[in-house]
Amino acid sequence: MTVDLEKIVAIDVHTHAEVGRTGEDGLLPEWREAAQKYFGEAATPTVEEVATYYRDRNMLAVVFTVDAETVTGRAAVRNEEILEVAAANPDVLIPFASVDPNRTNAVDEVRRLIRDTAVRGFKFHPNVQAFFPNNRAFYPIYEAIEEAGLPALFHTGHSGIGTGLPGGGGIRLKYSNPMHVDDVAVDFPGLTIVLAHPSFPWQDEAISVALHKQQVYIDLSGWSPKYFPPQLVRYANTQLRDRVLFGSDFPLITPDRWLADFAEADFKDEVRPLILKENAVRLLGLQ
Repeated sequence: MTVDLEKIVAIDVHTHAEVGRTGEDGLLPEWREAAQKYFGEAATPTVEEVATYYRDRNMLAVVFTVDAETVTGRAAVRNEEILEVAAANPDVLIPFASVDPNRTNAVDEVRRLIRDTAVRGFKFHPNVQAFFPNNRAFYPIYEAIEEAGLPALFHTGHSGIGTGLPGGGGIRLKYSNPMHVDDVAVDFPGLTIVLAHPSFPWQDEAISVALHKQQVYIDLSGWSPKYFPPQLVRYANTQLRDRVLFGSDFPLITPDRWLADFAEADFKDEVRPLILKENAVRLLGLQ
């Protein structure tokens, strides 16, 4: 089925399938509880439920899980399940994969997914997966993604996962400084990169990386637009207007809430359609 972009209201580049058909949940229970308390949202949708939710809103959704089994000891939603459901719902879902970079077979798994499936990109969460993106041990992963011409999306900045727990539940924020991803952008100039979220407390670093590296985008997920740092809005309206993307972080923030607050935020009228759809169309190669 071909996507009718004229009928699509927006493209959400950051949504999560939280649980699998047989109950897989890659987050530790205390992390899940802390994130739900932080965001005030307790939904844990399957991939099918993400598809239904976004079809009802005439939106496309980039959907993924977070594989951090070497850290948590828990299996996340299978990439194969996300790919299968996306193949059955191509009018609404764009599947990204998540491969724990600390797996001994991580590179082989990334190459298998690229070779044998219709994966459209890869998601990394340095905090949860406990790795520095610029560790050269992981460079073969990026090399494979770059060769395939697919984007890589990295969580940056603060994480609601672990917030409020003693010791943050063991999650270290240092991994998510966007300057670590700057090294990746330098060493893989053909790799399209998305810095996910307003990158508190490193927002200026994220803006600088995106300004300096033309293949780097910023997605606006994980925060209500009414709380965006003013410099992020300013650059989204000007020099980065072609590389800022709508993302909600569904289900932790719903697109309904995000879009309502976006309508009240100080974005230029001519920039809004770029953020909501047009920049993502280019990023994802939808035309």
